Amino acid sequence: MPVSSRLEETQQLTSPYKSLHDNYVSNKRSSKWPIAALLGAGCLIVLGILLAMAVIERLKNKDEINAALNSHPTVACYDQTSSDEQSSIILVESIPCCMDIGSNVTFGKNLYEAWTDLLSLATKQIDVASFYWTLTGEDINVNSSTDRPGRDILERFKVLPSRNISVRVVASIPTLSPNSTDLKILKENGIQVRRVNFGHLTKGILHTKFWIVDRKHLYIGSANMDWRALTQVKELGVVIYNSSSLATDLQKIFQSYWEMGRSNASIPDPWPSRYDTGINKERPLLVNLSGAPSQVYIAASPPAFCPDSRTRDLDAILSIIRDAQWFIHVTVMEFYPASKFFHLHGYWPVIEDALKQSAFERNVSVRLLVSCGRDTDPSVWPFLKSLDALHSPRDNINIEVKVYVIPVGNQSHIPYARFSHNKYMVTDKVAYIGTSNWSADYFNTTAGVGLVVSQDVLPSGLPGNTLHGQLNAVFDRDWISQYAIRLDELDQDHDCLLPKSTP
Repeated sequence: MPVSSRLEETQQLTSPYKSLHDNYVSNKRSSKWPIAALLGAGCLIVLGILLAMAVIERLKNKDEINAALNSHPTVACYDQTSSDEQSSIILVESIPCCMDIGSNVTFGKNLYEAWTDLLSLATKQIDVASFYWTLTGEDINVNSSTDRPGRDILERFKVLPSRNISVRVVASIPTLSPNSTDLKILKENGIQVRRVNFGHLTKGILHTKFWIVDRKHLYIGSANMDWRALTQVKELGVVIYNSSSLATDLQKIFQSYWEMGRSNASIPDPWPSRYDTGINKERPLLVNLSGAPSQVYIAASPPAFCPDSRTRDLDAILSIIRDAQWFIHVTVMEFYPASKFFHLHGYWPVIEDALKQSAFERNVSVRLLVSCGRDTDPSVWPFLKSLDALHSPRDNINIEVKVYVIPVGNQSHIPYARFSHNKYMVTDKVAYIGTSNWSADYFNTTAGVGLVVSQDVLPSGLPGNTLHGQLNAVFDRDWISQYAIRLDELDQDHDCLLPKSTP
């Protein structure tokens, strides 16, 4: 029985005797009660006290008190979601070659350096989830010296088993690189590889991009295991060091992919309890990240791959948008309020409506920076233009849309390159870094994850010292850069309006 119920029981036992005691005192003063009545009331009072003491004594039983406390959701959740680890978090980026982003600007750690650092730290195990692998130019029939960082990453993975480091890799079916030999090479060098047939399981893809190293370090971001992600595409993510709590939580998501990579696998309903999490939107992990007290959780999609305790990626995004008070800054490769794949072109204004509602009802400033490249789907333009048309500072409605255009230059022979692949959002309260584009399919049928971080201001008072401050500075850097173009300034000469390339 919970503590609160036992206290109520004690009060119910003692209240009748308290009433008798009050009457006894009153009548004693007026000398109207006979002696026998007085003695009887006294006995009842003593009996009541003894009964109350017996109840309290039972509550002193250690096992019973612990059980009562553990039944209280607030206490239990706090115990499950706090960490005393001194963890650190860094922003990581890749900037395509031949791009000048200026000097004296915020810039995350180079992605290639972050990956090589994680590989050198590994001593026991690395698990990697990625849409596909193309770490050499030959994978896509391209001859380019800019694939050297990718080749190096592949070589570093190949030697990991010789260092007695277990490596597991999950990739998607269907895939963007059917001719790639990377997975075959990994297998030949002792690395375990599974491909998850999301096309069969959910009619989607495995679009996730994350690493887990020794179950205490992790990477989450927009970059696939692709040499172009290191030198030809603009990417953004984070690396978290020394957080076994978050790594263990992310491991549950990886393990769900790994199990679904078995032949003839089917999605369990419900998922076994070992996939449950105590870290979610309602109970974020309380942890120190690079000296800043932080609240963190990992959201996931699609819903079919989430146990009830896991926050859905879409729910996380909508919650962040609804909670913003001053501004919402979004950078995403593709913003499309509809379904796109498998011929399901249904309208899906869920995120768009949330942004509009924030701007209209709470006067939150909304800025949306969307990638524009040779492979951009032209069907996105009507939606982006309609959203941008709502901008009316005179009416205190601030919704602005820009496209981010990376010049192709002499790299036109490289397919699916020269664009911004970033997928993040920063508000006045929260930093969110995800792996999904913002259209219906990515949240309903496709596998992805999102890292949600809320941080207190450091004692130094410098917001740039936190991940939140750094991410906001990166957005500001890109928003005012020469590569961010307003829709009404976009003309037919821009690379993103040229005919699409073919792989």
